[in-house]
Amino acid sequence: MDPQPKDPHTVIVNLRDTEGTYTCDIKAGKHQMVADEPVPLGGDDLGAAPYQYLKAALGACTVMTLRMYAERKKWPVENVIVTLRHSRDAKKQSMFERDIQIVGELTDDQRERLLDIADRCPVHKTLSNGVTILSKLID
Repeated sequence: MDPQPKDPHTVIVNLRDTEGTYTCDIKAGKHQMVADEPVPLGGDDLGAAPYQYLKAALGACTVMTLRMYAERKKWPVENVIVTLRHSRDAKKQSMFERDIQIVGELTDDQRERLLDIADRCPVHKTLSNGVTILSKLID
């Protein structure tokens, strides 16, 4: 038996055209997406750039995690809005800034607890702990 179960959320990415474009078609389960670079970087701007998808993954995971936690606690969270920015410092270390707006009649203690819970979303934990990427060529 395989000690690590297969990822049920496999994503397949391929170049859309054979020449001169960066546009990629993405298949994530039954969902279709497009990635591209903006025009100033040589792309056609037909989809979000890779770092936009990375920020979107962190934002979506944060919002979902906070919703799940608030539902379990029966806290009156009406909406969660996350705004994300990415930059690099002088040593080329990546930094994500995440502004979290929680809409609902919550106490200050509840808001602080939700801020703490935001750091426990799985994508945040993955990015914070680093990852190993194993690459291989296949036929």
